[in-house]
Amino acid sequence: MKNKNYIIEGLIDRQVDGKKSKIPARLDFFQSLSGLVLGLFMWVHMALVSSILVSKDFMYKVTKLLEGSWLIDGGHPAFVSVSVAVIFAIFVLHAFLAIRKFPNSYRQYRNFKAHMLMFAHDETKLWFMQAITGFALFFLGSVHLYIMLTNPADIGPYMSSNRVVEQLMWPLYILLLIAVELHGTIGLYKLSVKWGWFEGDDVKLTRVRLKKIKWFITSFFLLLGILSLLAYVKIGLEHNEGRYIPSGEIK
Repeated sequence: MKNKNYIIEGLIDRQVDGKKSKIPARLDFFQSLSGLVLGLFMWVHMALVSSILVSKDFMYKVTKLLEGSWLIDGGHPAFVSVSVAVIFAIFVLHAFLAIRKFPNSYRQYRNFKAHMLMFAHDETKLWFMQAITGFALFFLGSVHLYIMLTNPADIGPYMSSNRVVEQLMWPLYILLLIAVELHGTIGLYKLSVKWGWFEGDDVKLTRVRLKKIKWFITSFFLLLGILSLLAYVKIGLEHNEGRYIPSGEIK
């Protein structure tokens, strides 16, 4: 009697005519592409959020640029909604493509955990860390994206700070920061290894260097994110809810 795993493999990996299906490879490509887009967006997003460390006026100008002030006078929050909707769609697509590689039973998880403990391989540990943070991001990231999608006008030095402090979003943002930085940088490292980016003559040496760069980038963005969050907390504790009026404008 055939093993049921062979039967499942035949259903997924082979077409009716007996030829190998290209679907798994295509899904893998789109998973990598969506992950790359989200990883690069993560860096851009962190740069925008950390603009509060420069000044409240500077963060306000960044917000207005995101609202399309470069295109229409004064900008409009709809620009933010459209951008968030696109990222949200890519986020859901990436999660859907990635979840197919998760252990789908306790037996598979147990076997994987035993393998990871037995061989103590760095790449396996990184994959496990990425899987855990990815699972957390599906919930944490969805909450944040939904709030931004439905409240696009509530972005600014005071409104953002109010959300962090008065609406008690700071615990979620701390967990989100840790999860997204670990998941994103591991993912970009994995993509570099998988597709041979930056590959030198010595593959092992290249991986060692890429890992060092990966942990440096992770530490840098974690520190930047924590400092930015503290800045929003400070503003939120000092000011009541209200829209920010940049210096120079009539109050």
